[in-house]
Amino acid sequence: MTDTAQTGGAGLLRLALPLTTGWAILGGLVLIGVISVNVISVVAVALGFGAVPGDFELTEMGVAVAAFAFLPYCQAAGLNVTADIFTARVSERWLAAFSALASLVALGFSILLLWRMSFGMLDQKEYDYTTAILQIPVWWGYAPCLVSLALLAFAALATLVDGLWRMVGR
Repeated sequence: MTDTAQTGGAGLLRLALPLTTGWAILGGLVLIGVISVNVISVVAVALGFGAVPGDFELTEMGVAVAAFAFLPYCQAAGLNVTADIFTARVSERWLAAFSALASLVALGFSILLLWRMSFGMLDQKEYDYTTAILQIPVWWGYAPCLVSLALLAFAALATLVDGLWRMVGR
């Protein structure tokens, strides 16, 4: 984790980190729920009761929601995968510039995905698509993913501002 992420960094970053941390914890709870359903399903099959109906539907939706929930935290905390071998000998100013550039790319992608996935969610809702077994409306899975993307955009903006401030030496 970068020094900026540990100390809270700029004002936006100080706001983004607890928001994204809470959201990631909720994503972790969703993942624990998915794991629990799968364990119960496997045990039920082993005991001859049959699988939990719709376990794969819950897994599919739950894992997607959880994975999206972790993205904003990784951005805000500076925990995305980096190629440190290429930046091991560069100055702090260059590291800040690379960080700002990566944040700009993350901001662009999060806005693009938020825009396009919102149309996907509206289509799922309009055509009333549901899962095959449990009849869960598919758009329910999109809604938390869109919140995650909005938080990712906010976290990317916060890390972009922070990187720019570090670049100019403030």
